[in-house]
Amino acid sequence: MIEELKNIITGEISSNEKDLLVYSHDASIFEIKPQLVIKPKNDDIKNLIKWVANNKGSNPGLSLTARSGGTDMTGGVLNDSIILDFTKYYNTIIEIQRAPSGEGGFAVVEPGVFYRDFEKKTLKENLLLPSYPASREICTMGGMVANNSGGEKSLHYGKTEDYVQELNVVLSDGEEYVFKAIGPEELEQKKLQNNLEGEIYRQMYALLEFNYELIQKARPNVSKNSAGYLLWNVWNRKRFDLAQLFTGAQGTLGLITKIKFRLIKPKKYSGLLIIFLRDLEFLGEVVNLVNKSEPESFESYDDHTLYLTFKILPDLIKRIGFGAVFRFIPDLWAILTGGIPKMVMLVEFTDDDKGELMDKIKKCQNEIFNKFGVKTRITKDDADAQKYWLIRRESFNLLRKHVKGKKTAPFIDDIVVRPLYLTEFLPRLNAILDQYKNYMVYTIAGHPGDGNFHIIPLMDLSDDKSRQIIPELSEKIYDLVLEYHGSITAEHNDGLIRTPYLEKMYGPEVYKLFEKTKLIFDPQNIFNPRKKVGTDMNYAMNHIRIDLHD
Repeated sequence: MIEELKNIITGEISSNEKDLLVYSHDASIFEIKPQLVIKPKNDDIKNLIKWVANNKGSNPGLSLTARSGGTDMTGGVLNDSIILDFTKYYNTIIEIQRAPSGEGGFAVVEPGVFYRDFEKKTLKENLLLPSYPASREICTMGGMVANNSGGEKSLHYGKTEDYVQELNVVLSDGEEYVFKAIGPEELEQKKLQNNLEGEIYRQMYALLEFNYELIQKARPNVSKNSAGYLLWNVWNRKRFDLAQLFTGAQGTLGLITKIKFRLIKPKKYSGLLIIFLRDLEFLGEVVNLVNKSEPESFESYDDHTLYLTFKILPDLIKRIGFGAVFRFIPDLWAILTGGIPKMVMLVEFTDDDKGELMDKIKKCQNEIFNKFGVKTRITKDDADAQKYWLIRRESFNLLRKHVKGKKTAPFIDDIVVRPLYLTEFLPRLNAILDQYKNYMVYTIAGHPGDGNFHIIPLMDLSDDKSRQIIPELSEKIYDLVLEYHGSITAEHNDGLIRTPYLEKMYGPEVYKLFEKTKLIFDPQNIFNPRKKVGTDMNYAMNHIRIDLHD
């Protein structure tokens, strides 16, 4: 196979065991060894798709899975056939432009660009893509689109789906097409085309129009969702936008080669209000009151994370400097006088006027104290605020690196319900998790303003009994989430770990529409198989990585 591919590939091909091992893992609990790793360039993607299509008959297992940063927590970039690494040659920031009004702009990039490099360039133009995830330092632009990523600023600014304007995609015929929002007239013209693009527009329009009411009702009633194909975003009977379908599709419908993002102009100043919530009795009311103040970010971490933070404070101080000792004194005082909080909340406000910014923060602080009497404090400066952001953003790594004999096991890591349910929901969630405390340690962090929480257990996955917890606990947690009309994944997407639960979440009718969508775009199952459709929990369980090395 390698010798044959060398005739059509100008990039790099590897079947080296060391390389295959690296690409056997992402940030998930899974391990799947590919046959080949290819770093494509020029026309390699087109040629590869055509080659796979022509050889599927004799080798049904052939497929292509796109990968860039490898930060996926679901097994979404793992595959037993061919992995395409986009970071080597598809890593160009093509264009960044400010709007004439100065209130925003756009950027055109390739999918292998790292967000950290992208942001440095956009900030020089006073522009920002605000849908970055917590993995902002190691994730790529293609991964953000594939997972429909969101993060700390999504409460105010939305998710990646709100910023994707245009996508270049190579489809199953090996040809590249441009997808963007079009009106009814252009839609009719597309449907008349005598090629694969025309066929896709015809079939997708028929699917979306015939099932219009069913699809609109299927949209989860939460602020963030990455579960399933986002069919409800494509057609609203005024605008037809297949770029929205590729967003969050985890590379299962085609391979993205170029992305155009809308950018925003960030505010000049920011300030942070810290809320130490001693119990969760009034959590929903606190969240709703804070949300009325329209913060830009509203994050949290739980008492498990806080205990761990103070336990490993010397190591943390090495990362943020010795001066951090003094910056933790206000937190220690708040804890000594108010008790260990069940949740620490970070409420970030921004404004172009410093005075108005402080007025907003103090007003929110007074309202919270007057109604609930909870401990709060306003950070003094950026250095003071950064320690909170470090704990929040690094809670996953803190847990992973300081609990011996167990491995991070993200499998119920991204649930979301509407904030008004949190007072009822979180105690029930903790009660379920406490049933398994003999098998795991866990933290809960997340975005209370959105009702989105990340549960990261540490488990000994070499133990069979511990592994069997995964489907059992997943069923219980997802039943609870769906009881409150939430989503099983707000940001992290489905991959191998949640695809088996999509029919539970959406019902058989909508799930069949997902299967039809996959078939319309990818009838030979070329692109990233077993994600979104076509897998079960047995396959996932059979590919759990049981060694203890992250």
